Amino acid sequence: MATKYRVVIVSVPSVAEARRIAHKVVEKELAACVSIVPKVRSIYRWEGKVEETQETLLLMKTKKEALSKLTKRIKKMHSYEVPEILALKVDDGDDEYLKWLELSTFNQKSEEPD
Repeated sequence: MATKYRVVIVSVPSVAEARRIAHKVVEKELAACVSIVPKVRSIYRWEGKVEETQETLLLMKTKKEALSKLTKRIKKMHSYEVPEILALKVDDGDDEYLKWLELSTFNQKSEEPD
């Protein structure tokens, strides 16, 4: 049962952008919950150079069926040219939490992202 659920990792340049994206994806029921982790340090290669940046991390809890629309929504709102969007399978979890996630994600209200 749990493998239908995902944790989606997204990094953004600021807490303000994180909050804007988090509110929208929860409002649209593309994610049941988004945890915002400020002040992470990312070191990465971009256009041939090693970069280091302070970012904010989003941990989005959702269902597999919502991933396509969630990804489109993130890309529409994200300021990076190539945003980090990684979906990790949830192999197990508390039954009550997973039931809440199921009921809180991707129903009729989220069919048409704006």
